[in-house]
Amino acid sequence: MSINLKTIYAFAREMYPKKSIERFQYGTAGFRGNADFLDSAMFRMGVLATLRSRVLGGSVVGVMITASHNPEPDNGVKLIDPKGEMLDPKWEDIATELVNVSDQELEEQVAKIIKENKIDVSSQSNVYVGMDNRYHSPRLLKAVSDGVIALKGNVKEYGIVTTPMMHYFVVATNSKGVYGQATEEGYYNKLITAFEKIRGNKLENDKYRNYLLFDGANGVGARKMLHFIKRMHKSLNVEVFNKGDGKINHECGADYVKVQQRCPVNMPVTDSNVRCVSVDGDADRVVYFFTDNDGIFHLLDGDRIATLVADYLIDLVKSCELELSTGLVQTAYANGASTDYIVNKLKVPVSCVSTGVKHLHHKALEFDIGIYFEANGHGTIIFSTKAKQSITKAADLGDEKAQTFLLVIDLINETVGDAISDILLVETILHYKGWDVNEWLACYDDLPNFQLKIKVQDRNVITTADAERVCLTPVGLQEQINNIVLNYNRARSFVRPSGTEDVVRVYAEAATQEEAECLANDIGILVQKMAGGIEPNLVHPNKSFQAHF
Repeated sequence: MSINLKTIYAFAREMYPKKSIERFQYGTAGFRGNADFLDSAMFRMGVLATLRSRVLGGSVVGVMITASHNPEPDNGVKLIDPKGEMLDPKWEDIATELVNVSDQELEEQVAKIIKENKIDVSSQSNVYVGMDNRYHSPRLLKAVSDGVIALKGNVKEYGIVTTPMMHYFVVATNSKGVYGQATEEGYYNKLITAFEKIRGNKLENDKYRNYLLFDGANGVGARKMLHFIKRMHKSLNVEVFNKGDGKINHECGADYVKVQQRCPVNMPVTDSNVRCVSVDGDADRVVYFFTDNDGIFHLLDGDRIATLVADYLIDLVKSCELELSTGLVQTAYANGASTDYIVNKLKVPVSCVSTGVKHLHHKALEFDIGIYFEANGHGTIIFSTKAKQSITKAADLGDEKAQTFLLVIDLINETVGDAISDILLVETILHYKGWDVNEWLACYDDLPNFQLKIKVQDRNVITTADAERVCLTPVGLQEQINNIVLNYNRARSFVRPSGTEDVVRVYAEAATQEEAECLANDIGILVQKMAGGIEPNLVHPNKSFQAHF
């Protein structure tokens, strides 16, 4: 097989010329930005995915076109390695360089990648491509596929799917079906079968009621949840809202509910204490919420899901009398009360890592059962080979708890945070415990917290260490943050540059909500002064601090 790079990149310059002079940086979210400027990046990522697959002996590499929780005009692209993990860090750097070179340098850059990685361009290459339901995604998917075809790779287009589904398809194929069948039906069947076998015929238990309100963020998750409902035997009674008749993530979705601390629009929560759930635009984040008898909103976020899951899995491990290490991974955004509960009540070790699912996933691999959730609701559970073998052995000996444990593993999408899989797991645990939302909430009391984001000229002036909990630059910023924190009770605060926007994010915790908001404001004023804020006020959807500036 012969590849003529000159012909290919003449085509690339004509069909997918580079329009943006802004430098892209491959991060946890891959490349992300306004969709009008992404065609060139998409084509080049198709090229890169083809080369990546060849480096890995023809294993399937995935490409997902999505901007997740970002507004509808945005889009993005990220690559999925053969085991369902995020792209290898070395190749993140390669991706960054490839996307940022000029059209004139493109041919030379690809030749350099081929040479430095000793890639046999005549070898087989296989790439799967999927997209969310943004109106510009089909155009960008074509650009990716053209990039694959340009290097004579094999491309399979899955169309509109969730990000977790793409991870599942990649792993299912590369595992030769051991993980599951690499089709939509295979995905639905695996999760539904496990869920319904665990649940059995008893659909309600004690205070648990078989009724759930689902906010689909007008994204692909709403479409797929409707597919689930059609295939389930009424084992979970779900009512779907924001199913696609509005803008993706606009005043709805997991990020909106988490940050705004309020119910999404177009979702009438008329009854108190009803379980409600929101996913984000590509269905890899999930948060629960409800309003109580007094009409007060309560959030059950990723921290709450993590503690619920950890408690349940520890119980299964003890019931099966297994010797397995269990650990929980969090980020600095985890509520301090959840960390105390995990360490002191559940007796599970906690690790703190930098924001971004790739950091949590990597750390979770160190345990036999690694549980990780970001506070935003993005997370999953990973089981080691040892854990699966031990549980299977116990199940083969007739241990019913171990047999249930195997079904729980099937219910979990280990490859990445999967909102729908996580929902089915949470519903399984609540049903088992016979809990309503109030009993779940009562496990511990969250410390009041508050978040701000500050628009800046260059977010990279802020650099951090210690899992983003300490600022290294600007020099002196961390010392001043520490001094401000001392003025508040049970307080902590940190700042970090966003991975997806030109903003600096501020997080604050304190003994009362008023103190948390004041602390965040004080830190925000400091950061704006030292990091070159470009707006006259701090940006937060609920609060205006214009009087301070």
